[in-house]
Amino acid sequence: MTALFALATSLLWGLADFGGGLLTRRTPALTVVVVSQCIAAVVLGIVVIATGGWSEAGDRLWFAVAAGAVGPVAMLSFYKALALGPMGVVSPLGSLGVAVPVGVGLLVGERPGLLQFAGVAVAVAGVVMAGGPQLRGAPVQRRAVVLTLLAAFGFGAVMALIAEASTTVTGLFLALFVQRLTNIAVGGTALYVSVRRGGRALPEDGGAGVVRAALPALAFVGLADVAANGTYAIAAQHGPVTVAAVLASLYPVVTALAARGVLGERLRGVQAAGASLALLGTLLLATG
Repeated sequence: MTALFALATSLLWGLADFGGGLLTRRTPALTVVVVSQCIAAVVLGIVVIATGGWSEAGDRLWFAVAAGAVGPVAMLSFYKALALGPMGVVSPLGSLGVAVPVGVGLLVGERPGLLQFAGVAVAVAGVVMAGGPQLRGAPVQRRAVVLTLLAAFGFGAVMALIAEASTTVTGLFLALFVQRLTNIAVGGTALYVSVRRGGRALPEDGGAGVVRAALPALAFVGLADVAANGTYAIAAQHGPVTVAAVLASLYPVVTALAARGVLGERLRGVQAAGASLALLGTLLLATG
């Protein structure tokens, strides 16, 4: 059961990342985050009412609020990094967020094993190589790497927090709903501030019509992200967290394959090697 839900998490997050990255190439990233989360919140609100999830309200919901506050920052950073591309490099670096649960373990007295130390070294080498120079091909912008690492920390924090937000399935629906409401509040505030400072809420070409046309894709991104959070929480609650984390961290493979199949992306040798090392470091961190 743990393996099934964790692999489902990888598939859902991978496809959501790919869809979000594509959308932000034409629509402002904050708009993508806010609209996709609004759609997800509406659906979750209906589910909570239908299942009686309100009865599960309690102190654990503060974990969902915290996850909701961190999530928009992580998603915005990641979508901007994906828009800068290439996805095949950005997505594996984003998987380094699994290091956050390891850090939490250190704070409560756990000590890393040799595999975890190796994972740190391999992951750092992968980050350097993924942004390293080469004579041919488009370089990965330094800003994309920084944004991706910021997103990775946020994703890891969300994973740790949402796993603690509920102990039952109906409680999980409520926790995910509260998380989305917080996402909307934080993301909406950021969007408002951005517009007040001269930023755009709508695409320069096409305006609101582009957003309306993209609503099905925005709905998919929002709902896939919600479902991924849910399947990960279930996986972590019903089996070893290390197993759930390892299998859930494979989502960059889905994004990279989608980018290669749909966009025909071709990575430079050093970039592909760096992305692979980052993913390997992630797996070592989770299994150590």
